[in-house]
Amino acid sequence: MATWRERAIRAGMGLFHASGAHRLAEPFTRGLGAILMFHRVRPATGDAFAPNAGLEITPQFLDSLLTHLRGRGYDILSLDAVLARLGSREAPGRPFVVLTFDDGYNDLVDHALPILERHRAPFTAYVTAGFADGTARLWWLELEEALRRLARVDIIVGGRRIVRDCRSAREKSEAHADIYWGVRAGDETELMRVVTALASQAGVDAGRLTREACLDWSGIAALARHELVTLGAHSLTHPRLAKLDAQESAREMAESRAAIAREVGVEARHFCYPVGDPTSAGPREFSTARELGFASAVTTRPGMIFPGHRDHFHALPRLSVNGGHQSLTAVDILLSGAPFALLNRGRRIAA
Repeated sequence: MATWRERAIRAGMGLFHASGAHRLAEPFTRGLGAILMFHRVRPATGDAFAPNAGLEITPQFLDSLLTHLRGRGYDILSLDAVLARLGSREAPGRPFVVLTFDDGYNDLVDHALPILERHRAPFTAYVTAGFADGTARLWWLELEEALRRLARVDIIVGGRRIVRDCRSAREKSEAHADIYWGVRAGDETELMRVVTALASQAGVDAGRLTREACLDWSGIAALARHELVTLGAHSLTHPRLAKLDAQESAREMAESRAAIAREVGVEARHFCYPVGDPTSAGPREFSTARELGFASAVTTRPGMIFPGHRDHFHALPRLSVNGGHQSLTAVDILLSGAPFALLNRGRRIAA
């Protein structure tokens, strides 16, 4: 069952699609380009209960997307090349996109990399150190797997008791939305308590799930040697950094870079805030990333890249390529920048 946020997004995309208004606005709202955000690239599972479908696209869609971007005259640039372009203050060239992949999933190598190679498309891979060594938890996948196995849930979330049947895909989706947004409203301790309890009830092996889903250090080291890849840091354990105290937040950032240097022998110059919305990363985190010497840091706040971002390299917006609407038309609407001009009320920089 779609959340109100998902329904609002679909309604907005439908409005632009029907009216074509985004094409009229594009010269004024597109900016210089965009940083695209991906997570998983793998064949569709066909599962009716798929609460994390928004984090997945198929290899076929990635292939068609890259072909489409080239056909529309976009440069596909590395993150370093975009920072250099912004810093040079030269006249803008063709519009650009940067491709970024979060978390360090196995399917980045198994399914995405051959397509990226075929298109000669540079990309940034943000890896979470704890996923690579199997010590951190993919809690959103644990929650999905727990609800897939359970026929009923009875759990306290943020002081509220949630009791739901979970037999059908619809019931599981409704329970997931209720629990997911409930834990997102709380702190990291409450989130992990709830997910741990449900995973335990369902017999989900959290460590095995992480090991099966993510690249280990040897896989990351092999990826880092590829000429198309820029390796970035994505924290130690993937917490919402703004929910931590300042010292722990900085430790997550600094030690994730140190782990990559130790295990892979590569300096991770770029950082990606886990979850990355305003409740997960804000001015404190932006300042910390800058103070730690990262060249850039990306959020999940939606928006285009404008010349003014040269002064805000540690609060860069990204556009999510959402698996829930794998459509080139949808991507064109996003790349017009028109939805974000409305969403952000004309504000170009959110830092």
